[in-house]
Amino acid sequence: MPASVLGVGVDVVHLRRFDAALARSPRLVTRIFTNREIALSGGDTPRSSSLAARWAAKEAVAKVLVDNRGLEWHHCEILSGGFGEPLLSLTGTVLAASRARGIGSWLLSLSHDGDMAIAFVVATREGGQA
Repeated sequence: MPASVLGVGVDVVHLRRFDAALARSPRLVTRIFTNREIALSGGDTPRSSSLAARWAAKEAVAKVLVDNRGLEWHHCEILSGGFGEPLLSLTGTVLAASRARGIGSWLLSLSHDGDMAIAFVVATREGGQA
């Protein structure tokens, strides 16, 4: 039976505003992103566009979960698959919230161009139950 959509989330990040926030609070990077996410975004000198797209994905996931109080940003990782495709890895608080909503799987798309980064997520329940 096909999966049914439980939620859709989208978020857009303006790169100049994102860069300004990082400049104001340099520790923001390690508060929001895991070591693996930072490494995938360029390591010691991460690409702002890559981090911004990952931030947009975390925000899009939070929108699907609706009640995002108590979620730890490190429990939602935006990784890369073997072909460079974005992968969503959930643990801890975010995984628990996802399971509580009955979410069986997630689809994720990221893009960045010019001064903008965008993420789009779709949460589905397996088995066709809406």
